[in-house]
Amino acid sequence: MIDAPSPARAAAVIVAAGQGLRAGQGMPKQFAHWRGKPVVRHSAEGLAAAGIAPIVVVIPADCEQIAAEALSGIPGIRLVRGGPARQDSVRLGLEALEGDAPELVLIHDAARPNVPTTVIDRLLAALKADQAAIPVIPVADSLAREKNGMMERAENREALRRVQTPQAFHYSAILAAHRAWNGPPTAGDDAQVAQAAGIAVAMVEGDEQLHKLTYASDFARSAPPIRTGTGYDVHRLEDGEELWLCGIKIDHTQGLAGHSDADVAIHALVDALLGAIGAGDIGLHFPPSDPQWRGAPSRRFLEHAAVLVAEAGYSIGNIDLTLICEAPKIGPHRQAMRDSLAAILGIVSDLVSVKATTTERLGFTGRSEGIAAQAVATLVRN
Repeated sequence: MIDAPSPARAAAVIVAAGQGLRAGQGMPKQFAHWRGKPVVRHSAEGLAAAGIAPIVVVIPADCEQIAAEALSGIPGIRLVRGGPARQDSVRLGLEALEGDAPELVLIHDAARPNVPTTVIDRLLAALKADQAAIPVIPVADSLAREKNGMMERAENREALRRVQTPQAFHYSAILAAHRAWNGPPTAGDDAQVAQAAGIAVAMVEGDEQLHKLTYASDFARSAPPIRTGTGYDVHRLEDGEELWLCGIKIDHTQGLAGHSDADVAIHALVDALLGAIGAGDIGLHFPPSDPQWRGAPSRRFLEHAAVLVAEAGYSIGNIDLTLICEAPKIGPHRQAMRDSLAAILGIVSDLVSVKATTTERLGFTGRSEGIAAQAVATLVRN
């Protein structure tokens, strides 16, 4: 770990006084839930866990109750009403710390819920030599200057950095800088205020985890990065029925009986996909009591499940399907089955595994009375 000043000598100001309406959450976004907690609670907990205290949270007027509930139980929290602009809110937060006279202060935007301890360590270490430090990350994309909706010229990205928070300062220096600020009230961040007061600002390595929640799509991405679902289905083998497995017709002396084409493999896979996104099961979407699904090809069920997966913001990471039967032999058809499922789902066949096993002649599958299928689907967030 970086040799940094003791965190106990550092206080923090979390700026949570905006309205955050672009996030479309029906309330200021800092109090909306993200990954199971109010947004502002995430960063407050992160700072407190790093030993930062006290923590002043600057909030909108008339939001004392919702803020208190969102931050309940976190040690060292103080609530302060903000001002008409961000710079005013930061100044009010800093002034609320005057009685504590901290040596160092971190100023953080509540809209950045994740605060890695490693970034805090780097910032505090930088303050051993400098009056101010900010976390930055390189610009990966090409940049262009726009004029009247057209590209005017390219910009050199090598000298540019994306600036994040928390930003770290010697307390007395940044308080004086905010009190002396005579620029526009919408100062983008505190580094600008510091620089205007003649304070040199060091840059340290930031972290992509410090992503800012701004739009409704940012909250949509709060879903888990990976989700897994399982499915299991059974159908009887009967004379006079066609045998469909994984969307292909297999020549066999018997076929599977069911309301649709009884493709037991696809039915299990549909349940796995629906389960991964919490969307119920195949019977909920295609009830056997509905005559429109009588004899329907099961690929339609799988196509529907794939659409729901995409609408939930996920892609298929991989499919693992096991068929349990004495006959027919699955080996000769395995690749065709993989290709069929991949085509229905719109993925490459390398992401689909089809296996088979027997029950050593035990149970209904061992007596060749039916076929069972078990599926596992792993989804990755887009």
